[in-house]
Amino acid sequence: MEFVMTENPAPFAQPRRDLSIDQQLALRVAATSLQGEFSETFGVDTIERFLHSSYDQFARPATVPNFLPLLAERFARQRLNALARVEGMICDGKPTVLFLCTHNAGRSQMALGFFTHRAGERAVAWSGGSEPGNEINPAAIEAMAEVGIDITQEFPKPWTDEIVRAANVVISMGCGDACPIFPGKRYEEWAVPDPAGQTLEAVRPIRDDIEEYVRRLLEELGLTGTP
Repeated sequence: MEFVMTENPAPFAQPRRDLSIDQQLALRVAATSLQGEFSETFGVDTIERFLHSSYDQFARPATVPNFLPLLAERFARQRLNALARVEGMICDGKPTVLFLCTHNAGRSQMALGFFTHRAGERAVAWSGGSEPGNEINPAAIEAMAEVGIDITQEFPKPWTDEIVRAANVVISMGCGDACPIFPGKRYEEWAVPDPAGQTLEAVRPIRDDIEEYVRRLLEELGLTGTP
């Protein structure tokens, strides 16, 4: 379906009556932004479906409602990029790595931080959890800040089929049987303790172990050196 941007985009085909007026407006703004990015790749229906399903992923009592549309837009953007890779619409040859743990609040976020910091634009990396938490582990944030990496802009999120399918390498840290399995991918299990509920002192060696795992992965992918 071909989409042509207009100055006043039409409202969603199926208005969300379960949302407040402010939330509906924020989602319309988010949809307009996503349509501007993906109009040549996906139709309006696909973009709105991914946006609304992403919103539903975060619509929990513990989440601040005002931030939901922003989280939904960011997650939908990641999912649409993943789908474009799966369907062959993005063929840049970049290695794509997915880091998984249970809550996507500590280990996978630290791994993502190290990987993106060192790989830069030479690779694509995402993270997810089987039971996403409500916030990034504060001790993990502080431990990463000590080595000059800011992970405060990330947020716990689930994985989706298109994200797993788009990845070349899937790294699991304690997901167990919950981790998704798709044929033709490289899977690794990193034996790293869970930093949940741990002090900063206890998280530091976990951080250092993850950094070493990431360093080895970068070498295997040919991504050593300065980005």
